[in-house]
Amino acid sequence: MNYDILLKFGEIALKGANRAYFENTLQKQIRFRIKPYGKFEVFKSQSTICVRPLSDECDLDGAYEVCKKTFGVIALCRAYECEKDIEEIKALAVSLAPELLSGAKTFKVEAKRSDKRFPYDSPAICAEVGAAVLASYHAVKVDVHEPDVVIRVEIRDEKAYVSGAQEKGAGGMPVWTNGKALLLLSGGIDSPVAGHMICRRGVKLEVVHFESFPYTSERALEKVKDLANILAEYNGEICFHTVSVTKIQEAIMKNCDEEYFTLILRRFMMRIAERIANERNCKALVTGESVGQVASQTIDALNVTNSAVSVPVFRPCIGMDKEEIVQRSRQIGAYDLSILPFEDCCTVFTPRHPKTKPALENVLKEESRIDIEALTEEAVASHRSEWIKAY
Repeated sequence: MNYDILLKFGEIALKGANRAYFENTLQKQIRFRIKPYGKFEVFKSQSTICVRPLSDECDLDGAYEVCKKTFGVIALCRAYECEKDIEEIKALAVSLAPELLSGAKTFKVEAKRSDKRFPYDSPAICAEVGAAVLASYHAVKVDVHEPDVVIRVEIRDEKAYVSGAQEKGAGGMPVWTNGKALLLLSGGIDSPVAGHMICRRGVKLEVVHFESFPYTSERALEKVKDLANILAEYNGEICFHTVSVTKIQEAIMKNCDEEYFTLILRRFMMRIAERIANERNCKALVTGESVGQVASQTIDALNVTNSAVSVPVFRPCIGMDKEEIVQRSRQIGAYDLSILPFEDCCTVFTPRHPKTKPALENVLKEESRIDIEALTEEAVASHRSEWIKAY
């Protein structure tokens, strides 16, 4: 039996006069993202977006999973439609009971009556539907306090719906409603989490990855592309930029004091990322840095890094500890990839005793020993771009 997918808003409902903009953007996102799964009608109805299949060939389960990962959707459910008639509603609930109540010992019915002209109020609907299910499905009992399963009935303006429990959606704001930013994506745990967090606030992401071939492998680059593919499941297609910093690292190693290696490299990365961001109309940079996690992420070191660019730098993980970041990484499905043992450019030429409280004037003195502008221009000019699509 085909079903509709009902998508519930989160904070979009609080947007006042701008609410229509956010709702329309979310609808466009849904239409674009479910296109590979068949022909659907996507429309708004009473603070809900309805995704309705237009043929039996539609991959409803695939579309449902995509909707579940769409920012702006706080909750969703598979809902089965019938006429606004209490007997039809009861018959539908009874027919769905084996599926909705599979493995459950207790249940209850919840009803929401948006159409107040319907002759049964919400408590009466619950009583009628609950009694019908009990009479035909003897494996369960009613528990109105802590049921294993909730059967939901919605009486809307146009139709009635029967559904199982709502599932939690991705939350946040629809992508593109808060501009575009460039994520510095390494092969580690932190940066994919940072990308997911900022994307959840409605920011469209592009990605830049810094490689150091031959010190890093082709497989290391593929790993990072796989991480970008996970972000694309939430963000939509992602423009993936690859920049080689091999010459920059070799120049730093040859000319600069070892304790400043990582700091100077980070400043190069920020400069390069800023140039690409400006070319791509990205209004901010995003990194996975967290205060105090490593030597280059002390407050002093972050200030030195920031001073290399004028564009805003967002660090969503800044106040999180490693355990919190790992938990988020698992939730978005990135952790198992992130821990694969492939080197990234930040682990190449790592100083034995990195500077944790650097003074900017000393960093500038070290940088004066190399041609910053020429190395930056060469890296930007030779960077490669490709599109990564999740669906």
